[in-house]
Amino acid sequence: MVNPILLIIIPLGAAFLISTVAGTLKNSTKYIAFLALLGNVWISISLLPQVMKHPINVIISGIKPPLGINLLVGPMGTIFSIIISVAGILVLLYSFKYIEGEGQSKYYTLFLLLITGSQGMILTGDVFNLFVFFEILAISSYILVGYAGDRNGFEAAIKYLILGSVGSIFILISVALIYQETGTLNMADLAGKFASVATGKKMMIMLFFITGMGVEAAIFPLNSWLPDAHSSAPSSISAVLSGFVIEVALIVIIKFVYSIFVMTEILHYLCLVGVITLLVGEFAAFNQGNIKRVLAYSSIGQIGLILFAMSLNSEAGLSAGIMQVVNHTASKSILFLVAGYMIKMTGSYQFKDYKGIAKKMPVSSFLFVLGVLSLIGVPPFLGFFSKLNIIIAALAAGNVFNTVMVFLVLLGTVIESVYFLKILQIFYIGEPVREGIKEAPFTAVFPIALFAVVILLGFLVLPEINMYAGSAAAELFTKIQMAQVF
Repeated sequence: MVNPILLIIIPLGAAFLISTVAGTLKNSTKYIAFLALLGNVWISISLLPQVMKHPINVIISGIKPPLGINLLVGPMGTIFSIIISVAGILVLLYSFKYIEGEGQSKYYTLFLLLITGSQGMILTGDVFNLFVFFEILAISSYILVGYAGDRNGFEAAIKYLILGSVGSIFILISVALIYQETGTLNMADLAGKFASVATGKKMMIMLFFITGMGVEAAIFPLNSWLPDAHSSAPSSISAVLSGFVIEVALIVIIKFVYSIFVMTEILHYLCLVGVITLLVGEFAAFNQGNIKRVLAYSSIGQIGLILFAMSLNSEAGLSAGIMQVVNHTASKSILFLVAGYMIKMTGSYQFKDYKGIAKKMPVSSFLFVLGVLSLIGVPPFLGFFSKLNIIIAALAAGNVFNTVMVFLVLLGTVIESVYFLKILQIFYIGEPVREGIKEAPFTAVFPIALFAVVILLGFLVLPEINMYAGSAAAELFTKIQMAQVF
């Protein structure tokens, strides 16, 4: 059996190796990063059949929980580990030509640390280690947002740092309160002991935790950092932040609400917050002229949709939300990565300057179209089935609140369709006004095309996707069992 801890050790070890040999290997450090993530892809996929039978518990240093720390790997953790690994390696391939200059080794080191933090947050069975991995992810993200070294990037990174630090403080306070009230930080132990905590203290702990993690998840009104960060960061980092970083934080929130806090009465409010987040994101995106800010606000809208689905207090809603995460990761990665080379070729972030660009960049433009169609939910793309499942899960409750929420979700989809159609019209109408525009290199087009395969052919393996997503949803509806740990 493959040990899940390798999903953390390999990228972490590779990051230290790159920083050590950067002076001698220089441009070859990217291949170390590639091999590390290739290993992660293989390990995460290999784990899936095993965790479908029973969760895997990894005891660290031979000290059993709750005194020692551990990893507790089930279907949910493994599915997201696959998403992180696959999206990570494809974005890394894109970076081979996109990231140039002397600082490449720093970029790949930070990229691997971001992967390490993401994997650790998903797989850990200990609340304090969750905070440690969150800090690894957050700090590497702050630096990568400002990687370009220009004024806008520096300003966005500082803004992200300030808000992220406030979020970190809130999480740390919640961790301290959890330990004070229960005497343990082991998640499985907490699942049994948290019920005895006084209701007022429970609510305070939960609000601190959701607020802190909600900053990284870009939930309204905690998402003001995201548009600046996306528009200033390299497009490869924008794809990663949107593709799985904010989703990892959201999944941690949902996991704690269902499996540890077990206070499902708050889900009604999270549904409302999700729809508000969706509408704020879509209305804001509608008024943007900067292509990356459009995509950033669209990501806020999508995270709202995912939060809404996962807060429906049903396995069907959770399963549909997981499917939407897969769709969003692939679709939004396509859009950010294509936009990266359009910006490079035109020298402009304003999509009005991309007039007729499809005639010079036909493959990239076509892939952009595919990403848009899946994101807004056009059949037979994966996004159609994920959105349809969300609507069905919401309406299954048969109450007026969910019906109104579904109407607002559909309104958000209409707004999303309108502003993306406006962008696509510019791509395909008229003649390019700028010289020197050419198609993106193969190293960029190839990983983008692989993302497109996921959304284009996802319906062929829809039963398998539903099965795995359903198992992950069922896992959250069952408290983490003590027997799995001791």
